[in-house]
Amino acid sequence: MAQMTMIEALRDAHDVAMEKDDRVVVYGEDVGYFGGVFRVTAGLQKKYGKSRCFDAPINEAGIVGTAIGMAAYGLRPVIEIQFADYVYPAIDQIVSEAARLRHRSAGDFTCPIVIRMPTGGGIFGGQTHSQSPEAFFTHSSGLKTVVPSNPSDAKGLLLAAIEDPDPVIFLEPKRLYNGPFDGYHDRPVTSWKKHPLGDVSDGYEPIPLGKAAIRREGSDVTVLAYGTMVYVAEAAAEETGVDAEVIDLRTLLPLDLETIVASVEKTGRCVIVHEATKTSGFGAELMSIVQENCFYHLEAPIIRVTGWDTPYPHAQEWNYFPGPERVGEALKKCMED
Repeated sequence: MAQMTMIEALRDAHDVAMEKDDRVVVYGEDVGYFGGVFRVTAGLQKKYGKSRCFDAPINEAGIVGTAIGMAAYGLRPVIEIQFADYVYPAIDQIVSEAARLRHRSAGDFTCPIVIRMPTGGGIFGGQTHSQSPEAFFTHSSGLKTVVPSNPSDAKGLLLAAIEDPDPVIFLEPKRLYNGPFDGYHDRPVTSWKKHPLGDVSDGYEPIPLGKAAIRREGSDVTVLAYGTMVYVAEAAAEETGVDAEVIDLRTLLPLDLETIVASVEKTGRCVIVHEATKTSGFGAELMSIVQENCFYHLEAPIIRVTGWDTPYPHAQEWNYFPGPERVGEALKKCMED
């Protein structure tokens, strides 16, 4: 075991996967010689050569399209889209080709590609470097969507994604990349100064897709979150004193329905937290699932705490996405109903 940041854990996952299976190839914009804009792939080209880790032109549709061809040929491409905001030119390749290849070929071909993307705000990247587009992908049948919240999960889930025979969208919260962070800059809130460092296994230990993790056990209310919002939810519970059970979904599709239902049936209340905009966000789907499966156990309306229904506001980003105050207000309101 070693203490790693999420960047180091992701790099380690690439390394052990490439060492284990020579079909794994890594490429994207600046991922080879430079090692990626966030340095996730640093050193891989030097170790495995330019045929296993290489740079691609600034052409997201071309990057994904060639990955689909490589996968059909028998390789296992792991590609990086430099920011999740840049993926839109490749949407047609992802949803019309990669997601449908197994079905349209009647199972003759699979598409074992992983599409890695830094996602979310918090680094003052502006509206073209800060979006959270997970709902686009969860709407597309044939794709799996993963959002890790800590280094250990980042490595284990990425290894599982590389093993998977179907395309996996792997969204990496940028605010969790480099270890300790403070969601309020200099505000002295101890509970919010989390350390997303973690003990990460040195070996090859995939974490199965489709299994959530209970980060904080509680009996008052269930909080469903993923990525950075897991830490926000934990901080809100600590600050308000509400005995919240915080569930880290980890995989949005396939979703761990069993863990969600068991928790909501226990608490009778549910708050859903995500950074993306509210309208048609993934929280709407979670809300429907909880309502359909837990209606007779609910003691209060389900509440969503999300980003605003606006283009990403660069100057107001720390107000845009949920913080412990907004989530705390939702927890207290849920307990009052």
